[in-house]
Amino acid sequence: MESANQGLVSDSLTDVPVQGATGTTVPVGLTEEESEELKNELTKVEDEIVTLRQVLAAKEKTAYELKRKLGLTPLNELKQNFTKGWQDVQTSSAYLSASATLEDLTQSEAYKKTQETLSQAGQKTSAALTTVGSVITRKFGDMRNSPSFKSFEDRVGTIKSKVIGGRENGDGLQSPTEMNPTQDGAPF
Repeated sequence: MESANQGLVSDSLTDVPVQGATGTTVPVGLTEEESEELKNELTKVEDEIVTLRQVLAAKEKTAYELKRKLGLTPLNELKQNFTKGWQDVQTSSAYLSASATLEDLTQSEAYKKTQETLSQAGQKTSAALTTVGSVITRKFGDMRNSPSFKSFEDRVGTIKSKVIGGRENGDGLQSPTEMNPTQDGAPF
């Protein structure tokens, strides 16, 4: 196992900085002067990055203030982007091609015949449903006037008067809670 790891360890050691004569660490293959030069360049680049971030933040703040003064809210920008996107879609070749194909379909004889057939079917269905509704209404009216229904209605009326008793005269129960009086001492 150690022999397999030896190659890995020795390869990775070439990237490790070594301590120079002045006590600073210098990467292998670089002189102290080259290292100092690279460090100075890195410091300059990092300073430039900080400056650019500050400039960018100031520009973003200015842009925000200008948009606010112009009344451009994020919602308005979104609407404008959506409108522009929809216009782009409408002028795209795919949309125009699909639109033309749809126009051709609606002008075809098959489409017109299908539309006419469906329209006639809808009218016939509407008329049939109206007729069925009229027939059902008439049948209920006939049933209500039949002797059997009258007899049933009379029986229900008789049972009702027996159950309710003298309520029609002002006697009897006065409220729905009195219809089911609770017993004293009942658990519920």
